Amino acid sequence: MTLARRLVARLTERGQTVATAESLTAGLVCVTLTEVPGASAVVRGGLVVYATELKARLAGVDRALLAEHGAVHPEVAAQLAEGARECCGADWGLGLTGVAGPDPQDGVVPGTVHIGLAGAGVRDVRTHWFEGDRRSVRTESVRAALLLLGEHLA
Repeated sequence: MTLARRLVARLTERGQTVATAESLTAGLVCVTLTEVPGASAVVRGGLVVYATELKARLAGVDRALLAEHGAVHPEVAAQLAEGARECCGADWGLGLTGVAGPDPQDGVVPGTVHIGLAGAGVRDVRTHWFEGDRRSVRTESVRAALLLLGEHLA
């Protein structure tokens, strides 16, 4: 059973839902989950907030934080997760921001990824450094986000 299938099954068992706010992955986490039959019972939706302005406008990320630190920051990932959860009315929110490459962004090296998870009484942020091309970084980011959610559903 794939990781996405296990997560959909676990969310279904628990009667819980998830939503995403994705930057560098541009919706791939949501796509991966919704490829699983029955995902409509647990996936509320997702925000693709590729542009920095949309992180604030759609997901509620603090504009001062974005101005001071840029879009690729652990706190941005946390606020994206909280924004996804709130905006979509989900039990869990996942937020992803990072640099897929090939060039740095705001002085942040390619492969740097921050993943946030928000739930009732839960606020968890992980930072990763993935190697490889854009596709590899994005693929590993999706996997890491799903693993993070899975840890909290165990």
